[in-house]
Amino acid sequence: MPNQFKPIKFTFLLLIVVLNLGCDQVSKIVVRKNMDTYQQITLIKDRFILTKVENTGAFLSAGSGLPDFVRIALLTVLPIAILLYGLYFLFTKKKLSRLMQIGLCFLIGGGIGNVFDRIIYGSVTDFMHMDFVLFRTGIFNMADVSIMTGIGLLLLDTLLKSKTTTPAQA
Repeated sequence: MPNQFKPIKFTFLLLIVVLNLGCDQVSKIVVRKNMDTYQQITLIKDRFILTKVENTGAFLSAGSGLPDFVRIALLTVLPIAILLYGLYFLFTKKKLSRLMQIGLCFLIGGGIGNVFDRIIYGSVTDFMHMDFVLFRTGIFNMADVSIMTGIGLLLLDTLLKSKTTTPAQA
């Protein structure tokens, strides 16, 4: 059945998207319910800290100062179009590697989580911060973790493919 719809594959991929979205939304619900804005909770000394912020921009608040129309177009409408295309691509392309399929599911699940927040709350709830001296992050959320994991899986897939398709050198 190479070109036929496979409900088990569809269900498995959809489950990965939903699990990513669910982890993101549940964690944000807990934070919104139990933390005040800018409240800090130290989990691992000064290395892993929860700090609730509402981000009206993108990564590291980029674009938060843009006019509302431009910000909505760039941070809500455009991502929705990209996510819809991502879902279409994921479920219609027949020869995607499993690693690429899973990476896309992580990207899509995380993307939906952040777009959902923008539509419902007008901002994205961020709450995790890591500081390991040489490695320091901004404040992020589980959707961002999903997105970065998805990007990592897509890069790994690309690296693995390039190693197997590299022509022999003369």
